[in-house]
Amino acid sequence: MQAPLEILLVEDNEGDVEMTRRALRDSKPACNVSVANNGIEALNFLHRQGQFSDAPAPQIILLDLNMPRMDGKKFLEIMKEDTTLKAIPVIMLTSSGAPTDIQECYERHANCYVVKPFDGKEFMEAVRQVVSFWISLGRIPHRTAVCCN
Repeated sequence: MQAPLEILLVEDNEGDVEMTRRALRDSKPACNVSVANNGIEALNFLHRQGQFSDAPAPQIILLDLNMPRMDGKKFLEIMKEDTTLKAIPVIMLTSSGAPTDIQECYERHANCYVVKPFDGKEFMEAVRQVVSFWISLGRIPHRTAVCCN
């Protein structure tokens, strides 16, 4: 039996969190979805700080762009500069299709950029396809270490 895929979803919209969880509920292999509501929480999760002291090491990150406290671009910039974290694939999953947002995320080393469909069924299918790619076709670094400071 294959171990579950560990996913960190960085998303402040509870509706999108619920739809992502539902989209991945029956995936093979199973997916464990952990949630951080903004970039600061996501960094705490990755560094296992505060309430995230027992957090699993994510194998992929699904990252929203527009969030309070720390947005996706700033999180991506900080995360990709950290040698202990930069190998984790980051998939931008956002409502923005603005060419400048797309360019700036790739400049910050996003691995993929997906515009969220507004239709709920299409959104869930997009999430399934992205995760399916990383499970079946793409290759993920072996259980990436998290920083411990």
